[in-house]
Amino acid sequence: MTEQRIGIAPPVYRLPDEAHVGRVRLQINDLTRSIAYYETVLGLRVLHRGDSIATLGVSDGDTPLLGLEELPGAKPVPKRGLLGLYHFAVLLPDRGSLGKFVAHLEAIGERAGMSDHRVSEAIYLTDPDGLGIEVYADRPRDTWVIESAQIQMATNPLDVDDLIAAANGERWTEAPRGTVMGHVHFFVGDIVEAERFYHAGLGLDKIVWNYPGALFMSAGGYHHHVGANTWAAGSPPASADDARLLDWELVFPDKESASAALDSIASAGFMVERQDGIGFATDPWGIRVRLTAG
Repeated sequence: MTEQRIGIAPPVYRLPDEAHVGRVRLQINDLTRSIAYYETVLGLRVLHRGDSIATLGVSDGDTPLLGLEELPGAKPVPKRGLLGLYHFAVLLPDRGSLGKFVAHLEAIGERAGMSDHRVSEAIYLTDPDGLGIEVYADRPRDTWVIESAQIQMATNPLDVDDLIAAANGERWTEAPRGTVMGHVHFFVGDIVEAERFYHAGLGLDKIVWNYPGALFMSAGGYHHHVGANTWAAGSPPASADDARLLDWELVFPDKESASAALDSIASAGFMVERQDGIGFATDPWGIRVRLTAG
């Protein structure tokens, strides 16, 4: 049986299949308040804390998932959104864990949005500064539907009762082993420009391009490592005074592939900063990605 083609490969450089999202770093208003939120609601644990910074992850590991940097007086994200972060997405290892998480939210009275995306089941939250969060679990890859090279995604109602039943009555106590940063999703000003940076430059495959106002891209046939949408078009980019995304990591299997991605981004006409074969690049809306080797 012939394997179905997934997505559209970039024109020049293509990311290695092993590339994945790493730590996300946020600027927030109050470090103590944010730590309390991420510990209580998401079940993350502090791996390191300084006077104005903290790194969080799961309690049985030392891989950072979230960095917090305090800027007292940082302005909360307005309801209409700012160009920059739409949400970062924490991927749980299985459906049962997500069921436990949903029951936990109900127990603590935390309001959330919920959607079935066909490839995944997702919970949506907003942190104390108005920054968007998704917590989700993937369905098995062999159940994903592919039509005309696109993985079929949707925004459907979530069967909450069935999801909670998958927890088998077990209680959520913390983010479990195997929790990772699954993807990042951005408000951008223009899909064509986003495609030029993330697809033609960075080297992500286009995976879903017929979703209204959005483009989803990935490495290795995943449903998406990066989403871009124009749903906040007309809003300004997040400024230095706002609660915002400072940067996000894309982790490569080696320095050589990270350096090749930087070369590709530069060839597409974007500025890059290099540091010993790895470095940073910034998209047209000030969204900064750190390319690093894992």
